[in-house]
Amino acid sequence: MASHNNIVPTEASNHDSSELAAEVIRQKIQSLYVEEAKEAHEPSAAAEKAEVAHIQHGSKHQRYMQQLSNSGKSLEEIQTAWHQYYTALPDDEKHQVWQEFYSEQAKAKQPKPEEPVKPVTHHKKAGQKTVTQLKKQLLGKATARSASNLKTKHHVQSILFGLGIGSIAVLVMLFGFFNERVIAPFVTPSKTVTSTPIISNGTQTVSANPEVIIPKINVQIPVVYDQTSISEEDIQKSLESGVVHYATTSSPGEQGNTVIFGHSSNNILNKGKYKFAFVLLNRLEVGDTFSLTKGGKQYTYRVYEKKVVKPTDVSVLGAASKPTTATLITCDPPGTSINRLVVIGEQISPDPSTNTASTAVKTDEKPTIVPSDAPSLWERLTSIFG
Repeated sequence: MASHNNIVPTEASNHDSSELAAEVIRQKIQSLYVEEAKEAHEPSAAAEKAEVAHIQHGSKHQRYMQQLSNSGKSLEEIQTAWHQYYTALPDDEKHQVWQEFYSEQAKAKQPKPEEPVKPVTHHKKAGQKTVTQLKKQLLGKATARSASNLKTKHHVQSILFGLGIGSIAVLVMLFGFFNERVIAPFVTPSKTVTSTPIISNGTQTVSANPEVIIPKINVQIPVVYDQTSISEEDIQKSLESGVVHYATTSSPGEQGNTVIFGHSSNNILNKGKYKFAFVLLNRLEVGDTFSLTKGGKQYTYRVYEKKVVKPTDVSVLGAASKPTTATLITCDPPGTSINRLVVIGEQISPDPSTNTASTAVKTDEKPTIVPSDAPSLWERLTSIFG
């Protein structure tokens, strides 16, 4: 009402203002009746009127409200009449009015039941299959066809897969672990060494190219003497050209110990043609002989010691137990770098007393490991997939 106090009525709006004021008064009166009904603990006339609108045969209280609703009276008059009616009722009938009120409220809140969906029925003709039967038939055919195709295809793939894995395993074993048993028997580095004299008498012709000659295992292979480095990488590079003289040891014809390295066996991926130079070195025994040629002279040695040491035993690179010796070293077992096979021979020809002083390379670098073969096939595979 406060908001209308500032409006100045005009002749054109007097009628509208009067209607607006009357409506506000009616709302106020209606709210008062509602509040009064709440304080009197009775259902409001508006709620009762709404509830009996759809009731045809109700109680006497509901029929009374229907009469009021159809009388044409205003809501305020209906509320007054209902209040007078309700207050005149005894307590048990007032209780009945509330029970009816609660019952109608509960019915209004219940959802309307939906009409049941009638199942669609298909009339099957004679000889016609149902949808379920058709599904089972199609599924059975698809399963049978897939099982037949899968069976043949699966067996073929399994066989090919097994053959592939088996072939890889065989290759790894051949070139990784069994070089000594499979390949070594067929290794014959030279066919001419059997005619080479064991002891030089100074009259036969000796090759100008430095070589190592081992008649028992049919070996006659070049020796690389110009490698002055003792690094593993440099030695592996020189091993592609033959066997290698270790730079910090004496040369043939000098006092001291001459150390020669050679491959025992290796995989086909490595370069050079001397992969199997010392693969049969383990067949040498005490008393066997071998020779080294250098500068047109031949020096012969008789084996007096044979042993297998760990790669860290660098003592085999130093002086031997005798003054003038040659030591042949390779990896053991063949095809691996687990240990080192060491074969030491004492010079027997020419007379070692005529040997000169050692010209071995002097270096401050101290070796920590005896040189090895190049990585085996197995080591290469494990380094790739490890």
